[in-house]
This record gives sequence, structure tokens and C-alpha cells, in this order.
Amino acid sequence: MTQQGAALQSYNNELVKCIEDLCVKREELTKQICMEEEEKVKLQGEIRTLTERLARVNENLARKMASRNEFDKTIAETEAAYMKILESSQTLLSVLRKEAGNLSRATESKTPTAKES
Repeated sequence: MTQQGAALQSYNNELVKCIEDLCVKREELTKQICMEEEEKVKLQGEIRTLTERLARVNENLARKMASRNEFDKTIAETEAAYMKILESSQTLLSVLRKEAGNLSRATESKTPTAKES
């Protein structure tokens, strides 16, 4: 019976050692879980901050793009009006030259020449 007692004691010692090893591994795993949970909280905070930043950047971009579109519209309208002014100026110059030519011819034909006097 002492042999059975010794075997039982040996099994008991081995069982206790296995349980202790499992407890150590569990503690290591618990520490890793805690570290990863802290990392998760940190990352979620960074995501929230970046999401807010992204929203602000998108709002600024939308406002600036709308302003740029207004600039484009104003520039296009101004350029179109300027082209009309240029065309009108060219037409006015042509009319003025024609009238000046007509006036010059009219005054030349009415001025007596030396032979006529």
C-alpha cells in the first residue's frame, strides 16, 4: 500500500504542478489581454480624433471649392463682358475711321483749289 500511496503522491504533485503552470499561463494571457484592451481604447480615441479632423477638413474643402467655383464664374463673366467691350471698341473704331474718312473727303472736295480761285 505504500507503493500506491507513493504513486498517488506523485500523481498529486504532478497534478498540482500542471495546475500551477496553467495558472501562470492564464496570468500571462490576462496581462496580454489588458495590454491589448488598453491599445484598443487608445486606437479608438485616435480614430475618433482623426474622424473629427477628417470631417473638419471635408467641410473646409467644400467651402473652398464653392468659393473657387464662384471665382471661376466671376472670371468667366468678366472675361465675357471684356470681350464684348473689345468687340464694341473695335466696331466703334471702324465706324469712327469710316466717318473720319467721309469727313476728310467731304472737306477736301469743298476746299477751293488754286486753279479754281
